[in-house]
Amino acid sequence: MRLRRSLSTGLPWLSIFTLLLFSICTSAKKDGPRISKTKFDTQPSNLQYFDDSDTILVQETDRGIVWRSEDAGESWEKVKDIDEEAGLQVWLHPYDKKVAYTIGANNKHWITRDRGQTWSSFKTENNPRRVPAPLSFHAGDSRKVLIQGLECDARDCEISTYYTMDDFKTISLLREHTRLCHFAHSTPRFQTTKQDKGDNRILCVVKGKYSNRQKDFRLLVSDDYFKKDEYEPALDGDRTVQGLISIAVVKGFIVAAAKAEGTDELALYVTVDADTWHRAEFPNNHKIKEEAYTILESTNYSIQVDVMTTRRESAMGVLFSSNSNGTYFTKNIEHTNRNIAGLVDFEKIQNIQGIILVNVVDNWEEVEQRNGNGNRKVKTRISFDDGRTFQPITDGKNDFHLHSVTHMSNVGRVFSSPAPGLVMGIGNTGDYLKAYEEGDLYISDDAGLTWKRALSGAHKYEFGDQGSVLLAIYDESPTQEIRYSINHGEHWERAELDEKVEVNARLLTTTPDSTSLQFVLLGTVGRGFKTEYYIYSIDFKGLHERQCGEKDYKDWWARLDKAGEPDCLMGRKQKYRRRKADAECFIDEEFKDPEPEWEYCPCSEEDFECDFNFVRGEDGKRCVPAGVLPVPEDQCKKADDEFKGPSGYRLIPGNQCDTKKGINLEKEVSRPCRETVHKPVSGKISHETTKFPGRGFKDYYYLERTATSSGEDETVIMLTDRSDRNEVYISRDHGKTWREILKNEEIVAIAPHQYFHDVFYFFTPTKEVFYSINRGDTIKSFTTEAVPTVEDSVDALVFHPDYKDWLIWTGAQGCEKSDPKECHSVAYITEDRGNEWRVLLRYVRRCEFIKKEGRGDKERLVYCQQHKDEKLDGPWQLLSSDNWFADSKTHFEDITAFATMSEFIIVAAKDGKNDLKLDASVDGTTFADARFPKNFNVSHQQAYTVLDSSTHAVFVNVKVGTNEGFEYGTIMKSNSNGTSYVLSINGVNMNTAGYVDFEKMLGLEGVAVVNVVGNLEDGDKRRPKKLRTLITHNDGAQWDPLAAPSKDVDGKDFDCDTDDGQGCSLHLHGYTERKDHRNTFSSPSALGLMIGVGNVGSFLTPKAEADTFMTRDGGLTWTAVQKGSHMWEFGDRGSVIVLVAENVATDEVFYSLDEGKSWKSYKFSDSKMKIDAITTLPSDNSRNFLLWSTDSSNRNEILTVNIDFSGLTDKECKLDETNPNGGDYYLWEPKHPLQEDNCLFGHVSQYHRKKLESECYNGRSSELLHAIARNCSCTRQDFECDYNYQLGSDNSCVLVEGYEPPDHSQTCKDDPKRKSYFEPTGYRRIPLTTCEGGRELEYVSTEHPCPGREKEFEKKHGGLSGFGLFVVAVFLPAIVATGVGYWVWRNWDGKFGRIRLGENGGAFDTDQPWIHYPIVVVSGIVAVLVAIPTLVGSIWRSVSGMFGGGRRYTTRQSFARGRNDYAVVDPDEDELLGDDDDEEA
Repeated sequence: MRLRRSLSTGLPWLSIFTLLLFSICTSAKKDGPRISKTKFDTQPSNLQYFDDSDTILVQETDRGIVWRSEDAGESWEKVKDIDEEAGLQVWLHPYDKKVAYTIGANNKHWITRDRGQTWSSFKTENNPRRVPAPLSFHAGDSRKVLIQGLECDARDCEISTYYTMDDFKTISLLREHTRLCHFAHSTPRFQTTKQDKGDNRILCVVKGKYSNRQKDFRLLVSDDYFKKDEYEPALDGDRTVQGLISIAVVKGFIVAAAKAEGTDELALYVTVDADTWHRAEFPNNHKIKEEAYTILESTNYSIQVDVMTTRRESAMGVLFSSNSNGTYFTKNIEHTNRNIAGLVDFEKIQNIQGIILVNVVDNWEEVEQRNGNGNRKVKTRISFDDGRTFQPITDGKNDFHLHSVTHMSNVGRVFSSPAPGLVMGIGNTGDYLKAYEEGDLYISDDAGLTWKRALSGAHKYEFGDQGSVLLAIYDESPTQEIRYSINHGEHWERAELDEKVEVNARLLTTTPDSTSLQFVLLGTVGRGFKTEYYIYSIDFKGLHERQCGEKDYKDWWARLDKAGEPDCLMGRKQKYRRRKADAECFIDEEFKDPEPEWEYCPCSEEDFECDFNFVRGEDGKRCVPAGVLPVPEDQCKKADDEFKGPSGYRLIPGNQCDTKKGINLEKEVSRPCRETVHKPVSGKISHETTKFPGRGFKDYYYLERTATSSGEDETVIMLTDRSDRNEVYISRDHGKTWREILKNEEIVAIAPHQYFHDVFYFFTPTKEVFYSINRGDTIKSFTTEAVPTVEDSVDALVFHPDYKDWLIWTGAQGCEKSDPKECHSVAYITEDRGNEWRVLLRYVRRCEFIKKEGRGDKERLVYCQQHKDEKLDGPWQLLSSDNWFADSKTHFEDITAFATMSEFIIVAAKDGKNDLKLDASVDGTTFADARFPKNFNVSHQQAYTVLDSSTHAVFVNVKVGTNEGFEYGTIMKSNSNGTSYVLSINGVNMNTAGYVDFEKMLGLEGVAVVNVVGNLEDGDKRRPKKLRTLITHNDGAQWDPLAAPSKDVDGKDFDCDTDDGQGCSLHLHGYTERKDHRNTFSSPSALGLMIGVGNVGSFLTPKAEADTFMTRDGGLTWTAVQKGSHMWEFGDRGSVIVLVAENVATDEVFYSLDEGKSWKSYKFSDSKMKIDAITTLPSDNSRNFLLWSTDSSNRNEILTVNIDFSGLTDKECKLDETNPNGGDYYLWEPKHPLQEDNCLFGHVSQYHRKKLESECYNGRSSELLHAIARNCSCTRQDFECDYNYQLGSDNSCVLVEGYEPPDHSQTCKDDPKRKSYFEPTGYRRIPLTTCEGGRELEYVSTEHPCPGREKEFEKKHGGLSGFGLFVVAVFLPAIVATGVGYWVWRNWDGKFGRIRLGENGGAFDTDQPWIHYPIVVVSGIVAVLVAIPTLVGSIWRSVSGMFGGGRRYTTRQSFARGRNDYAVVDPDEDELLGDDDDEEA
């Protein structure tokens, strides 16, 4: 078998070693090889040959020592230039035969340019990343190398890439925040574009523009080492792609893989010039899944990919081959044998074009059904036509089968070498492949066409002297001999390896080109502590006295057809001049690779592929147009005419067939002009009504497609409520047609996977759970250990964010007994989607996976709330474990609830009998007390709701007004670790259930709307609340009334003076009044747009008196759009807006195609009906909408109405990131009403918005944020009041009377890298701001060194005294400030003391609002049983829908997250926390 250039055996004994103590040489017999051996004290590893030489490097890894041999392993010497205990990894340059690198510890490394004879050292800024590889090479210039540097702290690691152009004599920073980088010219076959004159094009996967989340990673390209030039290429048409996870250079292709959040499906993008990219298309909806595809050894004209089609435990796949530009893949063979590591039983015969060996699983159905448990029946198949057809291999009488890549017994290639046509393998005859130990050594000398058994038993084997010598050693037990053949395996001789001991063969290899007569064997003697380690050198040079001459060779054709004649592939036949098997000579031409000879063939159909804009037809043979064909201007004057156009075929690039002697499918052909005519869309809106038996809609969910998902379906799953049983329906076309599934099954609830949109589960009242992982294509089931929990507000099923099949099931135990005291919940864990369950913890309330990206959590970290001592009357403890509770840690002895959101874990713990306190953790391990301002107390009777935390701060609404029907609260905001809170706004309206009238504008930073109680003095007088609506444009720093429109819908004036913002403003009905709490004012993809229902006046009036209003500029200005109350939805990212009347019967909807500037009506029914809800895809990207109605003439009938706007246009909008105001988009900057420069949070944001006059549709999701145009200087608006400070009468931050300033030296403990801190000034920087310079208010006090950092502090400040620091840091800025005092007064008057609340979906928001609930108060954990329990958490609870009291609809904001009620405890959702009642306390 062949040795790879970077060789590692992968065996435990090869992971560490020490050098030889002595060398023993024994003379071989005259008629046999000469054998010498070298003893090592410990295990050798990473043995590597320099190509075209006998020089070998091997490592003593445990001591960091590198050894070198110049004579193919006969003698060894230590590399003295490398420091002892420093050599950690040795890498050979893949394209320069003399260059190698040793990666050392402590940032010191070495390079050799003379095959290790001399080494020079160099140092790097950071330690190189070891996995997957620290170095990336340039194929054309070995002096150019990229090195990945890794810098880690306690929570995270950062990768920066560096480069050298001169063999590491100088090293420069390429780019920070990279994931990996490659030269485009990373393989000799890849050719970049002409524009890359210096051949220096580099591609890097880097972090997002303003996010560290993997879903935002992107691809950047530079031709000047990222000095001035970098750009983001359009991978998908004219759109860039986010979520890049890897890039690979394969032969002449570059492949980039991207994954969006919410799916494990990958999109592969391919380029052949590092300039123009295409998405790779796979047939029959085969999806590429993360960690479920393997790019195999490919050809110069095709990429080979094996795609796993089963679970990892039963890993099997389908083999695909691409066309010449890597864009279209065709299926070669199914049920390929894989393993969990992603290795595939696949090998191309080296140096022979078109011959492939694969292993397939014959009993694939059984293996898949048994989830990998059971014996695989593996068969070997061979292809002689590049994978088009496969056949069995045979020894002339019987089929036989070979062990392949998934069972590697050696290193390198399994079967072949550069020795032309010689192939060996371990296998057996029979129906299926048996165990390795039951196999024999087989050989073929005609590239796999015919085989024969060479030796009994399993052996390691190698090829030498271009196949003149075949060497094997017994591999089933220790041996004292080797076997060799010098006549292509016809006869085998024996040679004594070691006369004294028996040797266990660990590795057998030779030079990479198999031209040498010398071999190297790594072996062990003995076992356990008595194991000895040897390297044997086996030399056949003296076996023959003469070198082969011309008469000793013959022509050998590499590939034959069924008739035994030389076969054509890629337009030519291949042959070699090969030594005759019985020639008594050696070729003995070391390092001279055998060269093929070619004979060119006439062209045939196999030499052509589909041209651009053509695809294979349904028959898989013909090439048909993929779209409308272009036509010359002077042709096709009539529809019945014909024109000369492309044939649809092109000669495969690299194919060398002779078109003069064969067919030429490239010639233009006559085509009917009708192929050039694009069938126009109807230009009309359409609708489709469907009726169902039932009393109502119990549940329904959309299955959102992500940016990397394949397919075009818009799938909806629905559960209807019937008197006899519920029915489940699925629609693939957004409700135009429906199909009933799971007939005759008792389904009580649907639970979509929280993190993977293609997956959902169906609950029954029993232990059986049905599920689908492919959007309902197939439905399977598993059995749990218990029926679902009866706990209110607890999910029966909890999902892991990274591993789709990891589930926590919370089931009920003892609840069927008459004694309710026995009823409790038990949590179970499965890692294989319900195939096997194990108990996680008993007597729990709730368990949750804690893993969060970027937080450094362990994958198996779980938090559980459990009764202490497993007693139902015991307090709730909070425990955690990272090994499925084999052991655990108790964090709190008595809590009421815990919540996880973004990077925070929040715990409501009891502090004594009647007190409640919050604790927070940002690392999942250490908790700290949450400190409210000391003049603000949370009593036992109060509760609080944890709001959004997407902006690196926690927002809490504290319940202050407790009178029933007159509840209100105060919103507080934390610092970046969730422990220190300051006040934002008082008197916020809330209801008894804990919901709050607070909502953020999705997609924009800093815009939020609240309703406040305007008559707080009436709280004890049993008078109704008077609500007023306020808006903030700077994240809560200042709240203002909503600006009223100047006119109503009819163009009339309002009854009040709209110039009086305080007494006459717009008020909107908010969160607490909604039937479905998942509806929102705004959409995450319709930037700047908001719609609400309300009135103009002093206070909010009843909804019956309301009209519908809209804003296009983020809430700055509003217009009245319709009389009366309406429900609304945004479609196609805001280019379509649909309204439908609420609470009244109607037969029409109103729609706008210009962001609400004008409106038209569309009639969808001949009779009026009451519409209960309007929905569309969670991302608001669809042009289809669904109306849901239970208002029918038949009480036992319900209906849906699909309204489709896609008939209006089929032109997709064009976006050009390099010219953002060109095409169909323009750049839009959100404006702040009180600032002229549009600076907000220290920067100016620019977003893509569709031009209103462009008649096109937005289509696929793309990044709305174009850029941060610039960072701004710091102003007062970039700061908020520090802990124990509050706004004074002049809007400055003043210390609360009677309290002490916070201790800022604590920051040194929180951040071990911090060198100094400043005394409190009363101000702290808003976590989201990016401002630079200007008024940095937190630095205008005395600076102090952190403990232990005094010397660094003095060095930095040049020994300034404390007074000197005061003068520099305080006195001088004060003088300057006095000089511009008037300007400050004029520009900042009334703006001091603004406190920013977090917003959802801004430029720095790391969670897509349609992926994470945009609900402001999504409940979670409750202390006083305030929350509404979920159906998923308790399927035994009766469900009354919105038509009868509870919720029946789940709309855009909840579909993607897959939750059933407001009370769900969910990562990244808001959490409702309170205290227990007095009895529980």
